[in-house]
Amino acid sequence: MDAEHLRLPSTVVAGGSGDLASIVLLHGFTQTGASWMPLLEGLRGLGRRVVTVDLPGHGSSDPALDSSDLATAASLVAATAGRAVYVGYSMGGRVALRLALDRPEEVEALVLIGATAGIVDTDERRARQSSDSALAERIEAIGAGRFVDEWLTGPLFRGLEPTPSDLAGRKANRPEGLAASLRNAGTSTMDPPWWDSLTAIEMPVLVLNGQRDPKFAQLGARLVETIGTNAVRVEIPGAGHAAHLEAPSETCAAIGAWLAGLG
Repeated sequence: MDAEHLRLPSTVVAGGSGDLASIVLLHGFTQTGASWMPLLEGLRGLGRRVVTVDLPGHGSSDPALDSSDLATAASLVAATAGRAVYVGYSMGGRVALRLALDRPEEVEALVLIGATAGIVDTDERRARQSSDSALAERIEAIGAGRFVDEWLTGPLFRGLEPTPSDLAGRKANRPEGLAASLRNAGTSTMDPPWWDSLTAIEMPVLVLNGQRDPKFAQLGARLVETIGTNAVRVEIPGAGHAAHLEAPSETCAAIGAWLAGLG
């Protein structure tokens, strides 16, 4: 990747026009900015500066940021990247959504991939907190490499074949960083859930999900319905939960067509 490193840290991918807002890419749990590599050529073709970020607890992020919650992570990203089109996948979607709620002036447009506004059922949310706590302890016990191997065998990632750079980046993560990310920025930390706040989002929103991801298709439909007429949903054919990694060309095309339609 032709890159310049900034502090959060983030990586600026050369190219794009100064007249258009940057596209800032926020990865999912266990990933790094390198996970977006399959999309970079397609996104650079949209004529915008493209920025990838290693979120707290991941990649080359400062260990001092490990304890960041979602609001803090969102603030750090905005302070580094500024006003932009924010694209967030899963955990990155939570950070992007929090940013849109807390600092809407920094978000020109929002793209959410495999995202949610939280677990509504209280018992289910408490169970997820316990599950995430146990998972964090497992990461600390066995290390990032073994955990990533286990993590990627889960049903959520059936059909995903990580690129060598993506896989290497995941396994190079610090186990204490991943554990802290689960404890401080997992889905169960959206307590209470954010659904009731979504009507405040006024910028254009694109919600993407894979066609083979029925859970997040349902959640995506709810996001669009709750946000309102400024939100639309697109399914990526043949893809699962990590739709952007399974079908990068189709995902770039969907984002490009949507951005072009905004005028």
